[in-house]
Amino acid sequence: MEQLSDELLLESYYTAYELDLSPDFLSLIEEEIQRRHLSHKLKTKDYR
Repeated sequence: MEQLSDELLLESYYTAYELDLSPDFLSLIEEEIQRRHLSHKLKTKDYR
């Protein structure tokens, strides 16, 4: 996941959420988002 750009990481999260993918997979993406300090860029209205 480290090779993904920040934008692609966030996009991947939204897509995984919309497709109702595994909670474990979503957690992995969320951890990477937090590690990169990108949580403030998440649209919290429609997503976790």
